Amino acid sequence: MRVFDFDNTIYDGESGLDLFLHFLKLDTKGVFKYIPKFFTGFVKYKKGVITIDEVINKYGALLKEYCDSFAESMEQEFERFWDLHEHKVKPFYSTIRQEGDVIVSACPESLLKIICDRLGIENYICSKVDFKTGDIQQICYKDKKVSLFKEKYGDVMIDEFYTDSASDLPMIDISRNAYMVNGNEIRLIKKDGIMLEKITY
Repeated sequence: MRVFDFDNTIYDGESGLDLFLHFLKLDTKGVFKYIPKFFTGFVKYKKGVITIDEVINKYGALLKEYCDSFAESMEQEFERFWDLHEHKVKPFYSTIRQEGDVIVSACPESLLKIICDRLGIENYICSKVDFKTGDIQQICYKDKKVSLFKEKYGDVMIDEFYTDSASDLPMIDISRNAYMVNGNEIRLIKKDGIMLEKITY
């Protein structure tokens, strides 16, 4: 089995951040007030300063208020977002894509499903956000990626895992071989269960 992270691995950038900027262009005055709070929360979470529960408790209400302003056009805007951003899927993936590839990503399902359909990827595990209500139902990140993967696939061995970040060390730990992706450059960091370089986060 081959498993891929999505943001900065297959996709060139953070799709969630690009989505936020996409909505910012649609309604500058309505969205502008959320930028400092969302950006602060995003950075804190990425650095491990706050937990998933703290994200939900502190930023859930903001997300609900934000979603309310786009409730009627959200799904259409997701499609339009990918019309504008599908080109940011990295070229290397099209050359190695195989049937049965699995995406494990913090990207929300409503956004990830669309691009997976376009790429012909049927298997994915991701965060779940109800964009109609703003409810954060599940965040797929760090250790949670492993538990969600095992919940779906049991103890199936991951033959190859691709990521851009040390935050995926828990997934690297359960993979036979692992690759670090930097742009379109891919380097082997784990081979046959043996780490070839030290990865920390």
